[in-house]
Amino acid sequence: MASTPGACLRRTCSSVAPRSCGAALEGFQGRSRRRVQRTSPAQLGAWGGRGEREEGAAVDGPLGRSRGAEGLETTPNDEVNVGGVGDGDDVVIEFRDVWKSFGTKAVLRGASFTIKRGEAIGIIGPSGTGKSTALRLISGLISPDKGDILVDGRSILEKGRRSSNGNGSAGEQQKTRINLQLGLVFQNGALFDSLTVAENVGFRLYEHSSLKESEIRERVEDSLAKVGLQGIEDRYPSELSGGMRKRVALARAITSDGSGVSSDGDEVEELIMYDEPTAGLDPVASTVVEDLIRSLKHKGGVRTYIVVTHQASTIARSVDRIIFLHEGKVVWHGDQQEFKTTEEAIVRQFRSGSLSGPISYV
Repeated sequence: MASTPGACLRRTCSSVAPRSCGAALEGFQGRSRRRVQRTSPAQLGAWGGRGEREEGAAVDGPLGRSRGAEGLETTPNDEVNVGGVGDGDDVVIEFRDVWKSFGTKAVLRGASFTIKRGEAIGIIGPSGTGKSTALRLISGLISPDKGDILVDGRSILEKGRRSSNGNGSAGEQQKTRINLQLGLVFQNGALFDSLTVAENVGFRLYEHSSLKESEIRERVEDSLAKVGLQGIEDRYPSELSGGMRKRVALARAITSDGSGVSSDGDEVEELIMYDEPTAGLDPVASTVVEDLIRSLKHKGGVRTYIVVTHQASTIARSVDRIIFLHEGKVVWHGDQQEFKTTEEAIVRQFRSGSLSGPISYV
């Protein structure tokens, strides 16, 4: 393994491909703690890059008229009321008429939905309908072109503080301080291949805590134990299977400083977002990850989570309520039983994988 900072940086950036590198590594201190140059949210917005073009891929074929979960007749230009906008203190995430485009490609087109505290939510739908984009908006990597996103009842951006260019980059707007710890499990894990498993899992603590090395190591070992990966702290990502890398990414997302309070003394709760957590895994490895997602909610301190997925087993095993996105809008929502029994044409087609229905591909 090369030891020069330049070589480290090249390997680290390549590990995040096809997304652009979310942080630049500088300097080495052996195989112990390594410093990472912090990257601005505006730069992190480049994470969309190629992935955003995939997310924004054209999906031809009109939805036509159908009935949503609440008996509302809908078209692609109508919105299904999901979860009761403004339901009070139980709402942890709220999208209000959110629009987002990348160049000339409109990805979200007026999406509105709410997620309540303690829910296990699945966001599903055809490719290119804005599912992963919604996670990036919640995490602050990008910001909406129009509409608002509320976390615990507070807008993630202070209105009226946009930069003069009007691009709406999250790094160019003043954010409201929100005592919610967000964890994001990237679609491909996004592990740094030049760092060990322990350094990957403890990445946030090395950069944003005052914990001692031994304390970080203890928390890393605890997180790895929760995902069934004891004893692999000194391995590198290249030495792991695809399923193990997914679980390491899960461990990184749930690793915290253990304080449970913010700098101003308020309690901090955790929300984890999983972007295609079982993509590319065999059925058995998928089951392991799906069960872990569930178990982390019960014993891992994760109170609320969101899963973006296309995989039928992940929908069935990992979530309680489902939000269906199509052409950038919410067209249906319901619980597991409703998902299995609804006669909604678009849901039946998605559920069965039929080529006949409102969803069409070129």
